[in-house]
Amino acid sequence: MTSRVVPAILLLLLVVIHAQLWVGRGSLPNVSALQRKLDQQRSANQQARRVNEQLASEVEDLRAGLGMVEERARIELGMVKPNEIFVQVAPR
Repeated sequence: MTSRVVPAILLLLLVVIHAQLWVGRGSLPNVSALQRKLDQQRSANQQARRVNEQLASEVEDLRAGLGMVEERARIELGMVKPNEIFVQVAPR
């Protein structure tokens, strides 16, 4: 009888390990879902990194001189200097 117990236990362990591979915490579907989430997060991080670099560049430009501040005020706020005439041309 002991000669059948050892293979039965080994077979049971094999079934348990195989089941864990397909439905457990470290299963293949779970790993692929986590990989997709990781790829999405890396993409979002890369995009946020680009935005941060652009903002840092703008901050550095603003610190460097008032010319950039004046240019942004003219473009975004329509600033006009004294004795200056503002003419807006509509695109066709």
